[in-house]
Amino acid sequence: MFVLLFFVLLIQFFTYWIFEPVTSFVEYALEIRLFPSIAILSLILLFSAKNIEHN
Repeated sequence: MFVLLFFVLLIQFFTYWIFEPVTSFVEYALEIRLFPSIAILSLILLFSAKNIEHN
C-alpha cells in the first residue's frame, strides 16, 4: 500500500514538474487583460476564412 502511494506521489510530482511551465504560460496568456485582443484576433480569423464550397 505504501509502495503504491509512493509511486502515485512520484507520478504526481513529475507531472507537476513537466507541465507546470506550460500551464503557467497558458494562464498568463489567457489573463483577462489580454482577452479582448485574443477575442478580436479569433473573430478576424473566423470571419476571414474563405468559402470552401464554390459552385
